[in-house]
Amino acid sequence: MQTSNKFLITGSSGFIGFKLSSFLLTKGHEVIGLDNHNNYYDISLKQARKKLLENFENFHFIEGDLQDSKLLNQVLSNFSPGIVINLAAQAGVRYASKNPDTYIQSNVVGFHNLLMSCEKFNIKNLIYASSSSVYGSSKEIPFSEILPTNTPISLYAATKKTNELFASNHAHNFNAKLIGLRFFTVYGEFGRPDMAYFSFSRKISAKEPITIFNKGDMSRDMTYVDDIINGIVGAINYLEKMKPSTNEIFNLGNENPIKLFKLINIIEDRFKTKAKIIYKKLDTEVEDTFADISKSKKLLEYHPRVNIVEGMSNFFNWFEEFYK
Repeated sequence: MQTSNKFLITGSSGFIGFKLSSFLLTKGHEVIGLDNHNNYYDISLKQARKKLLENFENFHFIEGDLQDSKLLNQVLSNFSPGIVINLAAQAGVRYASKNPDTYIQSNVVGFHNLLMSCEKFNIKNLIYASSSSVYGSSKEIPFSEILPTNTPISLYAATKKTNELFASNHAHNFNAKLIGLRFFTVYGEFGRPDMAYFSFSRKISAKEPITIFNKGDMSRDMTYVDDIINGIVGAINYLEKMKPSTNEIFNLGNENPIKLFKLINIIEDRFKTKAKIIYKKLDTEVEDTFADISKSKKLLEYHPRVNIVEGMSNFFNWFEEFYK
């Protein structure tokens, strides 16, 4: 990575955005954080992340939304970042059934607005978050970037696939360099409370029942957040090597799927409590995710190092301190 750079990070108060911003700030880079602090989950957690970032003099925060194209133009005009990293999105697979318009406005319209603002102010380097959910219910395991991704089974996945198509079009038409990162079940301290490892930890520790879909016959390629940050840094470095008019896609996973009941057992062991389980059926729940990261290893020098036991232990330590 260059010795000094200026980054615009959207979703800076989100889980990955906060972790990435913290890393870049400690390395002496200037970070402009943009976040709308919506109430999809506990706003106090987002505010806690933001408060920690504000300890850095080289951090600038703007509260706003990607749907506000006028604000985006103003931010890019005022700060002229060298690299834009889009981590803002309406997350969650199941919430889409309750509020589908939010996904279209945030993930599709918002991303389009960001691309148009980048073009207007001649910003040619952009990294954006995609998702392992674009692979749908593919049976070709592990998931490789060359697999077709035309059959998403959730609206969230469809919006992420749309982002990849928009990015490809933008790179071609505006001589830009873009990288899409397909994240695989990112977990760790300061994570999202709606994700299974987090919500299960809260409920099992409180002796409350947890809900499991599709008989629990699922596995996830859970990836520790620090490994994800190393992958994003690899993508930042790789931008310098790319040719213009290119949109590259990379998987960022752990290459080691974890069965759902193994995750539950890890949580039970930590809190010395047996989980009370309610079973439900849900057709938008993918059975298994498993990343082929050979491309990321080769081009991004991405090598995940944290296993599930170590990563969950780090999460538990933070969880018990934050919610004591």
